[in-house]
Amino acid sequence: MKTRKKGNQFELVIPDNWKNVTIETILREYWEAPKKLIHSMRMEKDIRVNGELIPWTDPLSAGDLLQLHLFKEVEYDVSPTYGEIEVLFEDEHLIVVNKPAGIDTHPNHPGETDTLANLVAFHHQSHGESCRVLHIHRLDHDTSGAIIFAKHPLSKAILDRLLAERKIKRTYHALVHGRLKQKKGTISEPIGRDRHHNTRRRVSPSGQDAVTHYQVMENRNPYTLVEVQLDTGRTHQIRVHMSHLGHPLAGDTLYGGRPVFKRQALHAARISFPHPLTDEKIECEAACMDDVGLGDWRT
Repeated sequence: MKTRKKGNQFELVIPDNWKNVTIETILREYWEAPKKLIHSMRMEKDIRVNGELIPWTDPLSAGDLLQLHLFKEVEYDVSPTYGEIEVLFEDEHLIVVNKPAGIDTHPNHPGETDTLANLVAFHHQSHGESCRVLHIHRLDHDTSGAIIFAKHPLSKAILDRLLAERKIKRTYHALVHGRLKQKKGTISEPIGRDRHHNTRRRVSPSGQDAVTHYQVMENRNPYTLVEVQLDTGRTHQIRVHMSHLGHPLAGDTLYGGRPVFKRQALHAARISFPHPLTDEKIECEAACMDDVGLGDWRT
């Protein structure tokens, strides 16, 4: 699929297998964009074909140039804060960065300026991009690794759907206490709030469904290095599930781990997903940047 950014436009050449499709079907069926966003794009006349406004129900031909006004001048929704970030992938629609430990993904209160989102805003600003910083998922304050931000509403809407459909695959490395009896397994236990502790979660019959897959990478007596993949993204999911299994994360004092590191030994090592606009497969690997027993492991 031929695409490019031209000024504030995203241009896409209609491929042969899209013959006789319409603007309506591309938005609703191919990209499955939300109705509210489609309505907004219609009202603001954001889409042209070969430079012309046409009815959205007119059939398009292979080779037609679809032009979407996606790159609009907007104010930053978080304050840009000077600092370096490690970019794993970036184009005009999204950015994947390697989050360091000890930093929140985004501001939780007005005026916060020391989060990853603030650093991403500065990165955009320094490259002359005026766009929102739209997180697709989160990592805990003390969890490091790969994380995705969208740059405009259409990209965010599609990435949100891909996440809900479990098409965004996240692989974590964790160092846990003890030696696991099974080389691999699945933990399928609902997770809810702990009524006795504001920040804790726990396995609870009344909680939300949560599914975690794990596989032993290496035994490092008295620890085990495991690779973990999630089907769901509950708060503290890996930490809660591994603790429930009897193998809390090293350094995770909130869930029974011993304070052998300054943080829990958990790192989002790899992320893969289809590109929201082109369907190209994106794969990113993130090196662990501090010493929590994971730094010498890359996928």
